[in-house]
Amino acid sequence: MKLFSTPPLSQLAQSKPSLAPRKPESVAAPTAAITSTRQTSSLSDQTPSTPRLMQIARLAQGGRWRVEAMRALSEPCLLWFTRGQGRITLGGVTRGYGAHNAVFIPPGVMHGFEVGPQTHGMAVFFGRGSDLTLPHAVQHLRVREAAAQAELSGLIEQIQRELDSTKPGAPRAARHLIGLLGVWLERQVELHGSAEPARPSAARRLVARYTAALERDFRSDARVADYAAELGVTPTHLTRVCRETCGRAALDLLADRRMFEARRLLAETRVPVKDIAAALGFASPAYFTRAFQTKTGRTPSAFRRAGA
Repeated sequence: MKLFSTPPLSQLAQSKPSLAPRKPESVAAPTAAITSTRQTSSLSDQTPSTPRLMQIARLAQGGRWRVEAMRALSEPCLLWFTRGQGRITLGGVTRGYGAHNAVFIPPGVMHGFEVGPQTHGMAVFFGRGSDLTLPHAVQHLRVREAAAQAELSGLIEQIQRELDSTKPGAPRAARHLIGLLGVWLERQVELHGSAEPARPSAARRLVARYTAALERDFRSDARVADYAAELGVTPTHLTRVCRETCGRAALDLLADRRMFEARRLLAETRVPVKDIAAALGFASPAYFTRAFQTKTGRTPSAFRRAGA
């Protein structure tokens, strides 16, 4: 099972990375270039440290981009689909999901998924810095036993009641119940295993490394060629492997991640457009505006005014 989430940002970098054309030799040492920009463009993480629950259908309110675009969370997440079906991309690998699928997504794993009108279920966000015992890797569980389905749904309902309660000890009760949710995951993985292969293919391993590097450095002006050089492959090979595992080119994944962050900042903060452009590695506000309009059909200012 996979979960998704994107931490809000409140502090933008003061330096302005440039996307101007580089000399060929700049690609020869991508790791140094990426690393140097990482520090100057870091943004503070304000993901809540407390658990939250939300209906999956509500996650897409305010725009389907909130669930479909590639992004990562800084907290663990569990998606429990009770009805509907669609596709979900986890760490650069796309597969289908259906009813009674539980997807656990560790922090830092890029993901996105489709939400149709018939999709129902709950998302559990465990909170930043959670010290609960949870899986370290993505888990996609296809839960077939009615008893296990009822147990998970019942736990989530009890957690919601305690989170909404004003009774003494309610936060502590919710925390204990969430701990039991971790036990449920552990038992299901032990009994039935995850849908994830025991040893991913070379293609999946490469794309997982690429999405991890991309999540780490998407706010820099690094290009696909830089990431490919860091990973020891050619840009053509990286693009081919990305298409093979998730149906998207390497450049599409990079652009999608940057545009998700741009839309989130425009929708959730009042940070000036020029500062968002600088923080995401665009050479100028004008270049950012053109790229944003090409992707979304609206200028950044129009997108913000629409509240989407």
